[in-house]
Amino acid sequence: MTDDRQERIRQRAHAIWEKAGRPEGADIQHWDQATAEIDGEAKPKKKAAPKKPAAAKPAKTAATKTVATKSATKAAKPAASKSKAGKA
Repeated sequence: MTDDRQERIRQRAHAIWEKAGRPEGADIQHWDQATAEIDGEAKPKKKAAPKKPAAAKPAKTAATKTVATKSATKAAKPAASKSKAGKA
């Protein structure tokens, strides 16, 4: 481990420890986190692979639209005629 890298890890681990409220017994976790962060900075980031376009959804057919419209129309009709008959 180079002296510069180790010093950067030590400083980062100390900052993590202070930010966490200076807990006792967490030095190994802080050191490991700092090491991962410092080593992650040194590696060049790979570009994400381009996403594949989503598969197109099949279009609704005219028959499907007609059935759906008729069902909605039947459900939407008011039952007013029954209530008028009961009042007369």
